[in-house]
Amino acid sequence: MKLKNDLILKAAKGENIDRTPVWLMRQAGRILPEYRKIRNSLSGFKELVETPYLAAEVTIQPVDILNVDAAIIFSDILVIPEAMGLQYEMVEKKGPYFPKTVSNLTDINNLNTSNIEDRLSYVFEAIKITKEQLSGRVPLIGFAGAPWTILAYMIEGQGSKTFSRAKSFLYREPKLAHLLLDKITQTTIKYLKLQIEAGADLIQVFDSWAGILSPEYYKEFGMKYIDEICKAVCDVPTTIFSKGAFFALDQMKNLNCNTIGLDWTMDAGNAVNIFKNSKTLQGNLDPCVLYGDFKLVETKTKEMLDKFVNSRHIANLGHGVYPDTDPEKVKCFIETVKSY
Repeated sequence: MKLKNDLILKAAKGENIDRTPVWLMRQAGRILPEYRKIRNSLSGFKELVETPYLAAEVTIQPVDILNVDAAIIFSDILVIPEAMGLQYEMVEKKGPYFPKTVSNLTDINNLNTSNIEDRLSYVFEAIKITKEQLSGRVPLIGFAGAPWTILAYMIEGQGSKTFSRAKSFLYREPKLAHLLLDKITQTTIKYLKLQIEAGADLIQVFDSWAGILSPEYYKEFGMKYIDEICKAVCDVPTTIFSKGAFFALDQMKNLNCNTIGLDWTMDAGNAVNIFKNSKTLQGNLDPCVLYGDFKLVETKTKEMLDKFVNSRHIANLGHGVYPDTDPEKVKCFIETVKSY
């Protein structure tokens, strides 16, 4: 099916476009009353992720309501450890929790990397339904967590400010860390390829905890595996978003990907200078700008866009939209980008 709006795909490939495309991370739900209505009728977040027709519905809501240039499938990065045998719970107001974690070779050997197509069939089903219901209006983004971020949760067992258990594992057990990262990487490659097969038009890899590693350790335990994913998954444009890893932008020049996501702490001018239009840059408005008044949202959005003039760019926030953000302010951000 031909896409009616393929701006984001053209932008990712560095083709000529008549305006900057725009979407938001975590746009599926959170801020929308329509999403909360569905979410509140269920037992929890996971039921929504694992019910394909509902996941499709909340994926499409932002396209209908916010008028963004791409949909991103409603799912979670932690479906990968779960598919490998580590169940997680989503604790209200606290985030993910793993009752069982990985701490030794036996735990790693016990992880299951087979039958991903069956274990994660609900994701692929949601992608198929979404594609059908979008009827080519906008592209659909598929995604996964980067291996280091997934390892961090598998070892830590929950979110953390420091991830000291996971980080110390890299220092104490480097061989085991590489063994685990390799398992996660191979499973993720399979998973992303199946998302593309189901209909994903672009892929984004989220390395949420990239910035807590030292440059040396990020190169060895983070970038190495992202590089492997980029080389293996190249049927559609790929975006790498390594939050907080401003020190690694230079290394990212060599990745076989189309787009580099920038968080709000990264200097746009510096990134433009590093990549010199060899890749598309995505981002990077501070999500907290959207708490300001409409005039501020408009001014700050234009200031951000000015920094990317004559550069390949996809407009976005520098991280996910926060759940208590006024949807009208989000619309203001989107409309400002579109009329720039």
